[in-house]
Amino acid sequence: MFLERLSQVSSRIEGARALTLVDEDGIAVESVSSSPDLDLDLLAAELIAQLRGIAHDNRELQVGEVEQFSVTTNRFTFMVSAVAQGYYLVLVLGERGIHGRARFELRRARLLFEKDLE
Repeated sequence: MFLERLSQVSSRIEGARALTLVDEDGIAVESVSSSPDLDLDLLAAELIAQLRGIAHDNRELQVGEVEQFSVTTNRFTFMVSAVAQGYYLVLVLGERGIHGRARFELRRARLLFEKDLE
């Protein structure tokens, strides 16, 4: 069920190299990838660890919960988007990806996943 949904979402994002559904501990539930050289398990774990730190700081500052964040390198953009309580989508976007479209599709994906994850 999740694999099909991840494939649908990924296919709508130009430049998507990988998309994974992870829990709050950074453990992948399901993934799709066109880049076998990416270690999605390690990548997801590291990004979720960063998210926890950012979320803690945001609570301290009383600015709201983290819904989405991204990190851009010279090769990829990594986007983490909250889907349901304790679950996130982690997107790996290639150099030619359109960031705005990716953010939009990740928000749209929330509707696909949240009922099954709550």
